[in-house]
Formats: sequence, structure tokens, C-alpha cells
Amino acid sequence: MGRPHVAPAAVGAPRALNLPRPVRVRTWRGGVPAEVEGEQVELVRESWLVEDRWWTARPLRRRYWEVVDVRGRNLVVFHDLQAGGWFTQAA
Repeated sequence: MGRPHVAPAAVGAPRALNLPRPVRVRTWRGGVPAEVEGEQVELVRESWLVEDRWWTARPLRRRYWEVVDVRGRNLVVFHDLQAGGWFTQAA
């Protein structure tokens, strides 16, 4: 008996990249982020709405916010307008 054969990962096999991660966001009235993960938001650079796959059973509606926290970090967070919840995605 030898060791079991383990096949190497398939070259070119699809893998998930840049998956959204849940993040804690406290908002002002109107849904504008006031804190992200306990860090106060100092500046909102911009906001944009993404609506996609509206023709499918799983449409995508997200409000994105690019913000700067008090430590000077530039962050992009989004609010899932379909299912709820806040998320971030690394670039």
C-alpha cells in the first residue's frame, strides 16, 4: 500500500476572486455611512448605484460608497439593497 494519489489543482480551473465580505457599518439618516468597523468616516468621496441582472431571478442592486476613515484609509463599502447587509470588496 502506498500513499493515496492526490490530483494537482486543475490549471485554469475557475476560482472565486474578490468575494464580498460582511462589514459592520453604522449610518446617518439617509443611509450614508458614519462608521465602518468602528472607525469614524471622515469624508464621503462618492456614491453610486449598481443595478444588474434585473432580468433574472436574482437581480443585483447595490449602493456603493467610497469613504475615508479618520485614520486616512480609503474604503469602498456597499449596501445590498435586495437582501440587506453591508459588505466590502478588496480591489
